[in-house]
Amino acid sequence: MELLPQFGLGLWNGWILLVLFYAVFGILLLAFKREVVARLYDRSNWGQIESRIIASGKLIIFAWFALVILTPLNTGQWVFPLGIALFTLGLLGFVVALLNFNASPLGEPITKGLYRISRNPQQVSIFVAYVGISLAIGSWLALLLITVGICLSHVRIIAEEQSCLAKYGDSYREYMARIPRYFMFF
Repeated sequence: MELLPQFGLGLWNGWILLVLFYAVFGILLLAFKREVVARLYDRSNWGQIESRIIASGKLIIFAWFALVILTPLNTGQWVFPLGIALFTLGLLGFVVALLNFNASPLGEPITKGLYRISRNPQQVSIFVAYVGISLAIGSWLALLLITVGICLSHVRIIAEEQSCLAKYGDSYREYMARIPRYFMFF
């Protein structure tokens, strides 16, 4: 692991894992009904403060994207297999969470599948996949950037939960009381 890895455009850079992740995500979104995709991206109850904090988090994540795109996969380091394993676990979790989201009735909170053990399995899965990519390129800076970006995106989770409370009322409040926000955390 290096703080600042060697940069350069190449065929075997971290972008390969990003393309795989977002190709799978895009294919799933294309297969989902428009109403499901709209529900996935509903920002109707977000305030201005949340939007600004979330935008700051996105800037940090975009910096992480640039770092990943310009950094070769570090296949010779011991953390590479761990990174690929975490990336794969995160990608699989993300796919399962999206399929659970898609299978849920539109007028009800999502409570089946991975949503039985976490209120935000998509976010947790993305974080695991991105940590895996950071390890696969062998960069402490990438790991730091994605951790800060994901921590800032916690504000997004709070805004989404407030939106769900406004939309679903007591049924979502009961769900919040039973299920932790981030698997066994919180």
